[in-house]
Amino acid sequence: MLFICAHNTARSQMAEGYMTARFGDQYEAFGAGTRASTVSQYASQVMREIGIDISLQKSKSLEVFSGKEMDLVVILCDEKGGTCPHFPWAKESIHVEFTDPGEFTGAEEEVRVRFRGLRDEIINWIDRYFGSVPVGK
Repeated sequence: MLFICAHNTARSQMAEGYMTARFGDQYEAFGAGTRASTVSQYASQVMREIGIDISLQKSKSLEVFSGKEMDLVVILCDEKGGTCPHFPWAKESIHVEFTDPGEFTGAEEEVRVRFRGLRDEIINWIDRYFGSVPVGK
């Protein structure tokens, strides 16, 4: 499965890391964005707080997966922030809106608090969706 967001710096990175840690025995997860960047330090920090290290994950462009069929693509972007990426090689696509963390401003701790909230929203969605899907689906 492939998690997609615009920049592959936070949302898709957290989703890929959590999915691998929680459901890695059932699913192979990847993350990508419209362009490669760097993994957000805030995303790494808040994932480390729950025992998941995403610091070695690399930001990847969708081009890396061009032509590679995926069973499922989960698009995590917020449509109000612009056009969400499209992946034509997906057997199935789901669009779930999560706020673009690029919009998070304020003091460092305020931003970190918002990243924690985003992390928890993504984790709760993954647990609800994939925890109820039978193995092999």
